[in-house]
Amino acid sequence: MDQSVGTTRETARLLVVSRDAILLRQIASLEQESSWQLEHVSSIWEAMERVQYAVAPTMLLLDMPAGDSDGLHSVRWLRRFRPGLPIVLVGYPEDSGKREEAICMGAWDYLVRPFAEHQLAQAIHHHLSQQGEIDEAYITSEDIEPVSEESFFIGISPVMRKIRGQVALLAQAGVPVLILGERGSGKQTVARLMHQSSVRSGFEFAKVNCAALPPDLLERELFGCGRNQNGLHERAGKLEICEKGTVLLSEITELPMELQVNLVQVLQSKHFMRPGTSVPVSVDVRVLASSTANLERAVSEKKLREDLYYRLSAYTIHVPPLRERKEELPLLLRYFMHQLARYYGLSSRDFSAAVVAACQAHSWPGNLRELEGFVKRYLVVGEQALAFENIRPEIHGQNAHVAGYRSGHFAEGENLSRNGNKQSALNTLGQSVKLAEQNAIAAALEKTGWNRKAAARLLKVSYRTLLYKIEQYQMKAPNAVPANHMELKS
Repeated sequence: MDQSVGTTRETARLLVVSRDAILLRQIASLEQESSWQLEHVSSIWEAMERVQYAVAPTMLLLDMPAGDSDGLHSVRWLRRFRPGLPIVLVGYPEDSGKREEAICMGAWDYLVRPFAEHQLAQAIHHHLSQQGEIDEAYITSEDIEPVSEESFFIGISPVMRKIRGQVALLAQAGVPVLILGERGSGKQTVARLMHQSSVRSGFEFAKVNCAALPPDLLERELFGCGRNQNGLHERAGKLEICEKGTVLLSEITELPMELQVNLVQVLQSKHFMRPGTSVPVSVDVRVLASSTANLERAVSEKKLREDLYYRLSAYTIHVPPLRERKEELPLLLRYFMHQLARYYGLSSRDFSAAVVAACQAHSWPGNLRELEGFVKRYLVVGEQALAFENIRPEIHGQNAHVAGYRSGHFAEGENLSRNGNKQSALNTLGQSVKLAEQNAIAAALEKTGWNRKAAARLLKVSYRTLLYKIEQYQMKAPNAVPANHMELKS
């Protein structure tokens, strides 16, 4: 075993939450062999108190009783106290279906009984070594605020600190708020932070993309529908589901005019008629709206009702693009690197001063999405991926998770181009990117049990794109029938 693991074993403080004598004996024997500093508590409440107020452990191992789901929710709270704390859950076979939910809530791993002692040791060694790679400067930074399992708010630059103050004030007001900014700048994160900071945080938050659905589906998504002759069953829309909570309407200018009338009624009188019924529905829901468009122009072009615009724009937050808050880049680079390395099970890469300087010089038209895509490629192939200009991965649809990265600053001083091996290196790079893409798809499919729609949501690509990629890479589920008996549906 390498020296880095050995160092981790000498200094690690492992907190175990369990009442299982067998599991505790296993870990105790591992402690004798590994020189861990082992601590033990019998309840999650003791663990939360220890993590919050005492000297925090290096890693937490949480034993989940059979049929218990409360432990999953405690992971969320533990992550709030210590965002970088590795949390490994131990469960029973009948609860193995909770693994995906546990990972989404922030657990690093989910071990299912029965397992051999060496398997437990291997898992602990792996996550302790991963934790040792975390940069404490950003894990403990007060400027990073977790918003959900997949998003965070960074308030380093003066403009973002100002936005954080605006969010704190408006969170308590309960009024509609308009959030403006470029694609990928973090408008949804600001909306979620406002919800999380308000008295409505204990209730539902939902986002509805007004540009992603045709008018009839968008109406049902927002306002629900009653039973009708077409066989549609009565169902509630997001405005009812999020009662006492928050609804974010993304790309508000794409909301059809007839639905804008209904939305004005909701904002004005807090009730509406569910389509297909004559009974008014009362709702207490906070409405937030976001847009990348010029709203004054949308009003003049009759794409946005004037009365709706004035009701929404009384309180407006402008989220600046990444190029206007570049002081956040070093922190964002390290954060994305840590998150992606842990997700793909790869070793983190450091960013050289030249790479950071080049990132500072780039304009990042795709904002945070583009930055995350760049870090993903850098994680896989390192600086050789940055040696040539105009290297842009193929994007399928505007909702693709990875935006293109283009910069000539990385070409300077790179040996590959000097040696005349540009085409060969490009071919190698193309193969590396394809392999990384295939591994990412395989990991998502495995995590979702080969539920392709769920995997597409996890990868943040369209369902059709994922089907195309599965066919392109000839990927098959472990229990798939032979190809001549399969039909790939579009």
